[in-house]
Amino acid sequence: MLELLDCHVPLGTRNDSIGERMNKLVAIVGPTGIGKTKLAIQLARRFNGEIVNADSRQIYRHMNIGTAKPTQEELSLIPHHLIDIIEPDREFSLAEYQRLAYNAISDVQTRSKLPFLVGGSGLYVWAVLEGWLVPAVPPDTVYRKTLEQKTSSGGADELYQELKKLDPVAAGKIDPRNVRRVIRALEVSKNAPVPFSKLQKKQPPPFQTLILGLAADRTELYRRADERVDEMVRHGFVGEVQKLLGLDYNLSLPAMSGIGYREIGQYLQGEMTLDEAIYKIKVGTHRFIRHQYAWFRLKDERIKWFDVGKVSEGEMEKVVGGFVKS
Repeated sequence: MLELLDCHVPLGTRNDSIGERMNKLVAIVGPTGIGKTKLAIQLARRFNGEIVNADSRQIYRHMNIGTAKPTQEELSLIPHHLIDIIEPDREFSLAEYQRLAYNAISDVQTRSKLPFLVGGSGLYVWAVLEGWLVPAVPPDTVYRKTLEQKTSSGGADELYQELKKLDPVAAGKIDPRNVRRVIRALEVSKNAPVPFSKLQKKQPPPFQTLILGLAADRTELYRRADERVDEMVRHGFVGEVQKLLGLDYNLSLPAMSGIGYREIGQYLQGEMTLDEAIYKIKVGTHRFIRHQYAWFRLKDERIKWFDVGKVSEGEMEKVVGGFVKS
């Protein structure tokens, strides 16, 4: 198991006092299924906070079970932002997410409350924390349509391999299953004078940040992930996908590329058994966990890592309390 890593967290220069606008943010990151939501709710209740979602799938309506969205009970405990904001067939860009996230964070801070940025989507998290200046390259609808057609005919991996040739740095930071991100990177690389990865300049946001990372031994992560997949199926994941298909949300939509939705959809269409679909979901989840560690590296000194098997929630509360008072 991993030890608690006492890493330095860079802070800004402003000290907050009672009555002033809160100028701080706590981010909670780590692999899927490790307990970020539970911890965020506990800390937000303890420190008068609100949660800003940084999960690229929980933004979609009608997709609750397969995205492990907070339950209605959890949502009622603490105000949440950027959950259930768009329909699954709507285009949604990283620039749009970043703008909405900054607006939500500013709104929470203006009310002298502590915002918690919570999620495992590295692209979303770092775009906010590092202040990426997202490329202002307009959509190329004709080219995008061509790529989407190739994806629908089974060419998703071919597109990812093409991106690896054009821009290996960008490809290394994008989950191959996230077809929408792959297509956007190809689109930008085609229409910009330099590769997608070189366009992402940074302008750090004007607030102090504490980044808490939750970690565990890889075997434990896989065990937790497998249990969660089984729980999703028991709690109606098949019915959720069936409802989405009934609403004419096609399996080729970028929103449906989230782990599990296409596999369950293929089961419903008679292309595999339910056991085969569940197995593929578990394998895909393991792969996704490995990919998340490319975004949230254990050696990243900006992240204060905690081994969930060894550290108490009280210890994490103490760290956040010290940050808030600094």
